[in-house]
Amino acid sequence: MSETVDQNAAEEGKTQGLRKTRVGVVTSDKMDKTIVVEVVRRVPHPRFKKIVKLTTKMFVHDEKDEGAIGDRVLIKECRPLSKKKRWQLEEVLAH
Repeated sequence: MSETVDQNAAEEGKTQGLRKTRVGVVTSDKMDKTIVVEVVRRVPHPRFKKIVKLTTKMFVHDEKDEGAIGDRVLIKECRPLSKKKRWQLEEVLAH
């Protein structure tokens, strides 16, 4: 029974799950085909409930070297490309 469900999903092109997307700012473009993007999240502090900003550095695959320092970019999750790269550049939103 599960085989027929898998075949139907493959025929419809739904084999790939939903990929996460994030918006961030490029902080480094010194590597070849890789940029570092800083993503800011706003979360409440567990005890004091004050909204605090948490930043995360993400290594992003940039095949065409489009991203430059200071650019606002949209990135999406992908398969692991190296030890630290799990994201790829979707588009440059602002220069």
